[in-house]
Amino acid sequence: MTHPFPVKVVALQAGVSVATVDRVIKQRGGVHANTVRRVMQALDELARQSTQVGLAGRKFMLDVLMVAPRRFTDAVRAALEVELPSLHPAVLRSRFHLHETLDVDGVVDLLERIRKNGSHGVLLKAPDLPAVAEAVNRLAAAGIPVVTLVTDLPGSARRSYVGMDNRAAGETAACLVGQWLGSRKKQQVLVTLSSNRFHGEEEREIGFRRALRERHRHLSIVEVSEGHGIDGATGALVRLALADHPRIAAVYSIGGGNAAIVQAFARAGRPCQVFIGHDLDADNVALLKSGAIQAVLHHDLGQDMRRACQEILRAQGALPALAQSPSLSAIQIVTPWNLPVLNGVN
Repeated sequence: MTHPFPVKVVALQAGVSVATVDRVIKQRGGVHANTVRRVMQALDELARQSTQVGLAGRKFMLDVLMVAPRRFTDAVRAALEVELPSLHPAVLRSRFHLHETLDVDGVVDLLERIRKNGSHGVLLKAPDLPAVAEAVNRLAAAGIPVVTLVTDLPGSARRSYVGMDNRAAGETAACLVGQWLGSRKKQQVLVTLSSNRFHGEEEREIGFRRALRERHRHLSIVEVSEGHGIDGATGALVRLALADHPRIAAVYSIGGGNAAIVQAFARAGRPCQVFIGHDLDADNVALLKSGAIQAVLHHDLGQDMRRACQEILRAQGALPALAQSPSLSAIQIVTPWNLPVLNGVN
C-alpha cells in the first residue's frame, strides 16, 4: 500500500500507534478490523486535506464527532473541508467520528478516547444526556475545548454553541404551516424528530408548539420520534401515524428522513398540503425541486464551520478573543424558487 504521508502523521490522524499504522500499511495482519478501518479513514482524510498538510503555520488537530444521518454528516464534512484552507496561516486537520446511530456509552467512549489521545478541539453533535455532558466536562478540564454544532449541551462545560436559534426555527416553521394551510377547520400537523434526546430538536418542537398555540389554535400536533432521521425507521413510524390520524394535513420534519416521509404519504394515498424540512442536503434539494416539500429552513454550514474552527483557535490562543459573543446563524427560508448553489449538492 503506497501513500504520500509520513507514518507518524497517519498515526496522529488515526489516533493509533505508529507500529499499528506500519502493520496496516504493510498488511502484516494481527490488527482488529475496526482499527484497520480507522487507519484507512485517516489516509482518506489526509488525502482530502492535502492542501493543508505542509503549509507554514501553527498546526492544530480537530476532532469532529457527530451522531446524525449520513446525508447531513456528509454535508458538514464537505463544508468543513472547504473552509479549512481559508484559516491559514494556522493549519487545521480534522479527524471524523461520524455515526448515524450511537448509544450514549459509545459517544462517551469516543470522547474519552479523544481526551486520552489528545486534541486541540472537538466539534460535537451529540444527545443532551448527563453522561455526555460529564465527558465534555472532562475534555474541558484537560484543556480540550468543545464546540457544539446544531444541537447544544447547555449544562456542560462546552466552550460555545454554533448553529441557528432552534426555538426561533420552530416558530418560523409554525408561521409557514399556519399561513399556507389557510383553513380554519381543525387539522393536524405531523412533527417528526430523529430523537427526543437532542436539545436542538426539542427546542424546535417547543418553538413550533408555542407558535401554533398562540396564532393557529385550530391546528394540533401528532409527534413521532426515535426514527433517527434514517429513512427505513422514519418511514415506518410515519405510516403508523397516518393510519391512526386521518386529519394529518401537513408535516414539520425536524429530524430528517424526508424522502421516506413523502413516500409514506404516497403509499397511504394521502395528500400533504404543506411540508417544511431542515437543511439543504442532497435529499431535500431533490424534494424541493420536485415540489414534494414546500420549504426548507437552512443555515449556512460553511459559515458555521468557519465560526466553530475560529472558536477552537481562540481557545488555543491563536486568535484574539471577541469583545462579544457572535450571533447565532441566520435562518434562511429556502423554497424551490430561491435554491442557492451549494458545494456538491445542486
